[in-house]
Amino acid sequence: MKQKNQGLWTIKSFVIMLVVTFVGVPILIEGILQDALHSLFKNELYAGTATGFVMAAVFLSALYGLMVQAGDRKIGFQSFSKRHWPRILFWLFVLILGSVAIVVLMEWFGMTYENKKTASLQQDLSLFSFILAFVSAAVISPFYEEIIYRGFFYTWLKRKGGIVVGLVGSSFIFMLVHIPTYNTLPVNFLSGLVFAWVYEQTKSLLPSMIIHACFNGIAVILTAAA
Repeated sequence: MKQKNQGLWTIKSFVIMLVVTFVGVPILIEGILQDALHSLFKNELYAGTATGFVMAAVFLSALYGLMVQAGDRKIGFQSFSKRHWPRILFWLFVLILGSVAIVVLMEWFGMTYENKKTASLQQDLSLFSFILAFVSAAVISPFYEEIIYRGFFYTWLKRKGGIVVGLVGSSFIFMLVHIPTYNTLPVNFLSGLVFAWVYEQTKSLLPSMIIHACFNGIAVILTAAA
């Protein structure tokens, strides 16, 4: 099995995904494309959501190309046992409590930074904008982000350096891609650790996607309620 997957786990594959993540997507999509979409829609939420769809397509296409090249098109989508549901609920609870604690500490130290998509949702709150934000955060993002950051980056780093390297390395990458929303970075790092650990424990991306979706969904609901 390792021989079959060998092509996927090369340094070249890792570098390609890093370039896509930190150069291609930020400059071409989050920069040029999002500015164009913002000029078109005149709304940060709409532009950001459309950009998210394009980002998902680009990330998944790049990874799929690497998988095809390696001759293996499977990446963590196997089913998981029902006995893992208590673990899923437990780690969702831990993530929520940990995130609340981090946010309280950051506000206490005066470390805040405006999230443009969040501000746009609150300023122009409607059923359509809420549904759009919810689908983007709780459906699209968890789907492609778990495939990329846990399915690829965590697995690659774990195979090269062990579980701790995989956990910390993939979480650090996951945190960095959320710049410039600096107030969320500590929460993003904690989230990355939880998602990767759940993936490691269940051997399936589906539980981490569920936790990710629930956490983001709750965040959107609280944002709208605020």
